[in-house]
Amino acid sequence: MNARQPAPACAEPLAERRLRALVEQGLPLVPRPWQALAEQCGLSEAEVMACVRRWQAEGLVKRLGLVVRHRALGITANAMVVWDVPDDEVAELGRRLAAEPAVTLCYRRPRRLPDWPYNLFCMIHGTRRERVLAALDEIVERQALQATPHRVLFSLKAYRQHGGRYTREERP
Repeated sequence: MNARQPAPACAEPLAERRLRALVEQGLPLVPRPWQALAEQCGLSEAEVMACVRRWQAEGLVKRLGLVVRHRALGITANAMVVWDVPDDEVAELGRRLAAEPAVTLCYRRPRRLPDWPYNLFCMIHGTRRERVLAALDEIVERQALQATPHRVLFSLKAYRQHGGRYTREERP
């Protein structure tokens, strides 16, 4: 989006609702995605950009990102490593794990005792299980986590990934 253009007012509610539904589906992979969205919902490109800017200013949209279809790239050995970390250490260890090159995602979740004592989760993606496990071994060594209880859970099935959905699908 070009910040130098003056932002026109956003569109009427129906067109804005259509735009929101289109944005939830993902940006089209074309040279001018905002123009393509505008054409699909009956707005100008400037109106589409004004709506998105307003949504960002209001905090309705925090960020725009992409979802990588990693399996299509041959990255099929995907492990979630779950850790049982003392609660007063989880934030610091989470920051350190998130900085590891092999870790693609790291987040904290509440424990579900008595069956699930794990409170720190990280993902390691790779092309082969052996490589993922080798990367984990290196992380354990570098971060001195030999005594920290953890489990490695490899994914067995891939589900369709997409961003959040906030509008109802229109039914004919």
